[in-house]
Amino acid sequence: MFELSPESGLWGLFASAFISATLLPGSSEIVMVGLLTKYPELLWSAIAVATIGNTCGGVTSYWLGRLFPKKTEGKAIEWLKKYGLWSLLFSWVPLFGDALCVAAGWMRFNFWACMALFAVGKLFRYLLVAGGWTWFLSTVWPWLKVTFGW
Repeated sequence: MFELSPESGLWGLFASAFISATLLPGSSEIVMVGLLTKYPELLWSAIAVATIGNTCGGVTSYWLGRLFPKKTEGKAIEWLKKYGLWSLLFSWVPLFGDALCVAAGWMRFNFWACMALFAVGKLFRYLLVAGGWTWFLSTVWPWLKVTFGW
């Protein structure tokens, strides 16, 4: 089995987070969990790198949306019309969030406001993933090992 350095792991997490935030399929949560299992000391670095990568991916989707003529219909468009700019806090939701980012570009929402809301939503996502996994490893996993003799 090959050995992954912390730096390589963070670069891989960035790439996975970026790809996951575009219309391409990806699973940055699995990469983050793997990285934190191997290098738990990278908790805050992993959260920062994943947030930045996922935000950059969302911004890429936003700019792709800007390339097309302004669109006035579609599920994500209707969501944005109904709930406004603040709905971009949900840009982290798989599949639907990608469409929100593209729709924000289509609707010509303010770039800086979109980027800030993308970042806050995606930070929340990775705080939950990393925090949940850290809690699992420190609380549930030891209990499972003792209970089931693993």
